[in-house]
Amino acid sequence: MLYIVATPIGNREDITLRALGVLGKVDFILAEDTRKTGALLKHFNIKNKLVSFYDHNEDKKTIPVLNELRKGKEIALVSSAGTPTISDPGFKLIRRCREEKIEVTSLPGASSLITALSLSGISSDKFTFFGYLPRKKGARLKLISQMPNCPGSSVFLESPYRILRTLEELEKTLGDKKITVCRELTKKFEEVFEANLNEAVEHFRKKKPRGEFTLVLGK
Repeated sequence: MLYIVATPIGNREDITLRALGVLGKVDFILAEDTRKTGALLKHFNIKNKLVSFYDHNEDKKTIPVLNELRKGKEIALVSSAGTPTISDPGFKLIRRCREEKIEVTSLPGASSLITALSLSGISSDKFTFFGYLPRKKGARLKLISQMPNCPGSSVFLESPYRILRTLEELEKTLGDKKITVCRELTKKFEEVFEANLNEAVEHFRKKKPRGEFTLVLGK
């Protein structure tokens, strides 16, 4: 059995009792960031083996992991934070498990996507998730221009180094739409900034961005 285990995006108390039980009982844990996952396990007094599993080694590690699953091992997959495979590695392994009829189950839990939508005050009955926007300007602007044609609100992730540039490009391309900018969700310095795009641009021109951002853009 492969267990897809959601872990907290900030506040460690957001982990579920089921997740703690699975992380303690599996034969080993595939972790996107072994240091972060190691700190989480230590906090809850869980001792288990961690195996590095991230974007650049997923292809290399998938076959050995499948071999262990074929032997009857139970393995957990976690990302650095939140729900695995949502803008994080793991879907290739899950696809191979499905092809080989190896059991897979997912333990629901924290997700910055869902947390931001619930906080945004923007209609969320329909939405399109874009993950991180492309680094190349041409591809990024093309995607931004397509957002109004997508169902519902648009949700995407951004780093503190690119947030202002992204907001400026959104305003220039789409006009003065409503946006909710969520920063450091569930953490001590959580901030939810609801404004029009021009106000958001001015806000972050004056205030140095810090932390990780999840943005919800209205229609």
